[in-house]
This record gives sequence, C-alpha cells and structure tokens, in this order.
Amino acid sequence: MSRSGGFDRLHLDDERTAMYYMLLIYECTDRPQPGDPGFEQALERVNAYADECRRRGVFVAGDPLKKASTATTVRVREGKTMLTDGPFAETHEHLGGYYIFDCRNLDEALELAAMCPMAQTGSIEVRPLDHIPGLTHGVA
Repeated sequence: MSRSGGFDRLHLDDERTAMYYMLLIYECTDRPQPGDPGFEQALERVNAYADECRRRGVFVAGDPLKKASTATTVRVREGKTMLTDGPFAETHEHLGGYYIFDCRNLDEALELAAMCPMAQTGSIEVRPLDHIPGLTHGVA
C-alpha cells in the first residue's frame, strides 16, 4: 500500500493516478484584512501560491473562512434540532481556510502544504478525501 492510501482513484492518463487532498489551514486569526498594513503583500503571496498550484494542474478549490465566532453548530438529537453559536470544538487553533488539490500522492500534497504561505504563521493539516462508492456528490 502506498503512503497515499493505495487508492487508484482518478486515472488522468496511463502514467498518472491522482488523489484529492484537503489542506486545512489552522491558526490564521491574525491575517491582515483589506486596508491593513501588509494586506497587499499577503494577498500577493497567497495569489502566487494559488497560481503555482494551478500551473502544476493540482488546484481544485480553496477559500478562506470567516472567523470562528461567525460559526453556528447544528446537532439533531431525538428529532430535535439544536443550534449553538460558535464552532463545534473548543480549541486554541481555529480553522481559517482550506485548499483541495488533485495530487499524484501524499508526498506532492505535503510539498504543496509546506509551500503554503500560511504554514509560516499557522499550521496545515493534510488529509486525503475519501471515496465512498455510491456517494453522488463531492470531488472525490
């Protein structure tokens, strides 16, 4: 079994089999906002990173998330819907955004995670997307 889980997921051509990976970006709460000092430079770094991922042909999606304080958690127990303001987990590191990449293997996904500008101030969790036979949505 390969480090990428051994899945033959997507046959792009005879020589390349790829897998989708999600890069979860944590602890970017101090990212500059439009008008803040350093915003233009941060935007240039992030756009250059996304452009490089597109050039490599791996970019599928990516978005920043609003602050954790804007989250609402939904639970349904015994037929009753419960809404809670805030994120599901109480943690010191908050999810700030994500990328989905179509990579050859885990090594390529880890290389791209290390190149991500947000890895310099936060952390990047790399996780393969799962394939469930019969599931009718998702990129995996």
